Amino acid sequence: MTPTAHYRMFGHYNAWANKRLYDAAAQLTPEQYRADRGAFFKSVHGTLNHLLVTDRIWMQRFTGEGDAPNRLDAILFETFETLRAAREAEDRRIVDYVDRLDDARIAGTIKYRRVSSSEQFEQQLAPALAHWFNHQTHHRGHVHAMLTGLVGQAPELDLLYFQRLSAKSAA
Repeated sequence: MTPTAHYRMFGHYNAWANKRLYDAAAQLTPEQYRADRGAFFKSVHGTLNHLLVTDRIWMQRFTGEGDAPNRLDAILFETFETLRAAREAEDRRIVDYVDRLDDARIAGTIKYRRVSSSEQFEQQLAPALAHWFNHQTHHRGHVHAMLTGLVGQAPELDLLYFQRLSAKSAA
């Protein structure tokens, strides 16, 4: 698999996994959705907001466009419905971005500042993309665990499951 195909797959997987997670979260009561479950960002609501925050930060770093929140724990949207609409829009933006990447761009570098300091970094794009997609999976895992604790089940989010479904739909 080429680097281009690799990151395109992750972009599409990311959107697919987010949709499944939001579909499951939509079934929670407001109390369950906002309950402090002991996760780093406390609740399903806090963690889903964090994922959107960091996606916007990284997309601004990658593209130079869009809002980049200045706090990792920012609550960008108070209601599930507005958060979900923003998530869907961001996922379309991410898919569009990775679908336009080529191997030369992936081999290039980006410059950015951390949210928590003014220190500037220059880094190859490929490891930054790998970190970004891994970070998304990490925090979706937190939400997955919270859903399991709250309602006893959570959706299948494995990459292999996505790949199998994608292969079936392509056939």
